[in-house]
Amino acid sequence: MLEMTKIHAAELTINRPLSLTAMVAERLRQAIIDSELPLGSELSEVGLAAKLGVSRTPVREALSMLQLQGMVNIIPQKGSYVFFPTEQDLVDLCEYRIVIEQRAVSFSMARRRDITLAMLRDAVAAMEEARRGGDAVAYSRADTMFHEAFIKNCCNRYLQDGYALAAGPIATLRTHLSVPLAGVQDRSFVEHQQIVNDFANGDIIAIDAMLVRHILGTRASYVTALQQGLIGGMGHPA
Repeated sequence: MLEMTKIHAAELTINRPLSLTAMVAERLRQAIIDSELPLGSELSEVGLAAKLGVSRTPVREALSMLQLQGMVNIIPQKGSYVFFPTEQDLVDLCEYRIVIEQRAVSFSMARRRDITLAMLRDAVAAMEEARRGGDAVAYSRADTMFHEAFIKNCCNRYLQDGYALAAGPIATLRTHLSVPLAGVQDRSFVEHQQIVNDFANGDIIAIDAMLVRHILGTRASYVTALQQGLIGGMGHPA
């Protein structure tokens, strides 16, 4: 009887719509990722509330949610700001990616190879279309789709949860670096194509080598952009 009661209770659950706070958080998150809000820029609760047509409360709660995702820094007595990475942050983030993504690649190949390959090819096609149109934001979104194909198909929720901890900053930095440094996108596109070819051939050793090279190249680009003052547009709080 107890088991039947549990089943009936489960059947009665519904998918609740996102709360206003969650919707505001998602809108701000995407604005940060898409470079609508520069790295280090101040986030005024009053200004954001007016733009979004909501009260300050959901904005304040949304900023707190984004702080937990590493997207926003809230400084007492000063205000809220879009995160601004240090050089060490960039190094740590890319090393973290190597650890997570290498394992996700091997698991996705073993467990959902065909689905993963289809998603990788779709992402590369989207990259190619974005390159033809000169759309840096669309290219970055496709780049994110590419790497998340491994995460989504690794069938390990701990790896997925671990990646989610840094997914926002990872996607954000891709967008902010699609334009500033010449040649970065060209190199990125060729490397993504090679990874797809190696995945189709089942060559995990080649993928591991290329993935490390790809992420380390990304790290070097990030650090160069930071040193040259090409990241962000409005400075960041001291």
